[in-house]
Amino acid sequence: MSDDVASLRPELESGLAQLALAPTLAAPLLDYLALLARWNATYNLTAIRAPREMLTKHLLDSLAIAPFLREIATLADLGTGPGLPGIPLAIALPSLQVTLVESNGKKARFLREAVRRLGLPNAAVFEGRIEALAPAQPFDAITARALATLPLILELGGHLLKPEGRLLAMKGADFETEIATLPADWRVRAIHPLRVPGLNGQRHLLDIARAGLAA
Repeated sequence: MSDDVASLRPELESGLAQLALAPTLAAPLLDYLALLARWNATYNLTAIRAPREMLTKHLLDSLAIAPFLREIATLADLGTGPGLPGIPLAIALPSLQVTLVESNGKKARFLREAVRRLGLPNAAVFEGRIEALAPAQPFDAITARALATLPLILELGGHLLKPEGRLLAMKGADFETEIATLPADWRVRAIHPLRVPGLNGQRHLLDIARAGLAA
């Protein structure tokens, strides 16, 4: 691990405490951050290049939704890129089975290496288009962090969900238009404001389910 990444431990531990997550998560999360920073220098996996910025905008931003996943057993992270939010969530929630869905070859190679290096038995990689994924069992939830509009996410990945399954979409401040254009058979169950340590911008988790599902 580089000195730049290792020096971020106090900042990460402070962020974990603010999110009510265990400080012991810092070590594997920093291992992931170091691997991402190293691969990013060659393969350009993310536009954010500084490890400290990655810490806030990638790790802590991803982990802000962890409290809402404690009752979820299986999750598909659609268009995960270099594993966001899926890998930090798999680290933080070992009982959560995460499928990382990514069509870009170099990003999928990184994901497989990260899962291997980090020893994550609860994470699997699917290299291919979202609509091509045909799981043996449908998922409790799907998530997407910076993939597409809500209607498009459901168009691409709605088939992956159990009848009672939910889309847990991470959005910034401007999502009202997307909500207004949701298909008639989907509805918003809840909108959760997220507090991401060190991040000033607004973040929200939108909990979306089929319209017939009880609240």
